[in-house]
Amino acid sequence: MSSTLNPYLSFRDGARTAMDFYHGVFGGNLTVSTFGEMHASEDPAEQEKIMHSELTTDAGFTLMASDTPNSMEYTAGSSISVSLSGDDDAELRRYWDGLAQGGVIALPLEKAPWGDSFGMIHDQFGINWMVNILGPKE
Repeated sequence: MSSTLNPYLSFRDGARTAMDFYHGVFGGNLTVSTFGEMHASEDPAEQEKIMHSELTTDAGFTLMASDTPNSMEYTAGSSISVSLSGDDDAELRRYWDGLAQGGVIALPLEKAPWGDSFGMIHDQFGINWMVNILGPKE
């Protein structure tokens, strides 16, 4: 697998509705994981919120989205991140290091509950980046 670059939309509570809409528009395959399913929040109000969703279409489009946890700041208008993902650990860590120069690491690149390595950076230009390195296959 090569590395891919995708838009990643953030919502406060509307990720499921939005992704169902985009699925209707673009078709394809929609996968959805909640905070509860991933054991990623102890807040009962967040159990059904979307931790990660991904729409992959027959045209080759990939669109991702999630609900922003209540504990994280959410500002309308800053609701998109660029998602960089793949299985080439060295390549993606090199990108991570480059993007971090002059930026702010919002979430360190480390093992995530879903088994991949994941981190988030606000780069020096104010762009939000998410880096996901696929974990070992079981």
